[in-house]
Amino acid sequence: MRYSAFMTGLDTTSGGLAAEPLIRLGVFAAALAFLMAWELLAPRRQLTVGRWRRWPGNAGVVAIDTLLVRILFPTAAVGLALIADAKGWGLLNLVKVPDWLAILTTIILLDLIIYAQHLLFHAAPLLWRLHRMHHADLDIDVTTGVRFHPVEILLSMGIKLGTVVVLGAPALGVIIFEVLLNATSMFNHSNVRLPAGVDRWLRRILVTPDMHRVHHSIVARETNSNFGFNLPWWDRLFGTYRAQPAAGHEAMTIGLPQFRSPGELRLDRMLLQPLRRGRTEGRA
Repeated sequence: MRYSAFMTGLDTTSGGLAAEPLIRLGVFAAALAFLMAWELLAPRRQLTVGRWRRWPGNAGVVAIDTLLVRILFPTAAVGLALIADAKGWGLLNLVKVPDWLAILTTIILLDLIIYAQHLLFHAAPLLWRLHRMHHADLDIDVTTGVRFHPVEILLSMGIKLGTVVVLGAPALGVIIFEVLLNATSMFNHSNVRLPAGVDRWLRRILVTPDMHRVHHSIVARETNSNFGFNLPWWDRLFGTYRAQPAAGHEAMTIGLPQFRSPGELRLDRMLLQPLRRGRTEGRA
């Protein structure tokens, strides 16, 4: 088995994969606490809806998403990567490349797949009905970064698992990608203030909050831009990059035109949103 020297605690024997959820939970908790504190100390925007009106529903979605993924995909993408490694499945298990290159390739290509998936969920009407729950948040902060409909999460996991098998992605590359994606999604959705010069430099290598906030604008042409979650290169390469919102970050309106009532922030309304009729503003 390749990468075994790196994957202590992530083997497929009894008790294997125990470290993977602990690593992810630890990084998640640390990033969440840090970004929440940053939002309180240096907010980018004045929130229009109180946190306690929004956070219970967003937290409920996270709990449901986590439970469903653990029940339906008990080994998750890391476990499948280890199985693919053992059986020699996938491109990177057929072509001899250095371990570091296989890991780097995995991180970059998985990020590209997430970008393409994000475009698809905006372009296809049925998929947009699932994804629009993420955009219907009336403010944007760190909790918005983990607010995704459970069905979207399951479809996304299926896409990721298929990619892992076809690519023959090494388990270490998968876990690094998943930890990074989770942390950067919370970061680029967070309501934190960065100096303009730092933001201009940082968005060359990472999607920043000011860059991704444009994507949550109520203006459709802005909603259909800046699809990246982690690496900013794909938006520039494929022509979906928009530097700033037309109204400016402080004055821009977050959300969707058809879901403006604070009652839409209730967990039951969020979960049933794909079944309800609504205009298609924001869809590509």
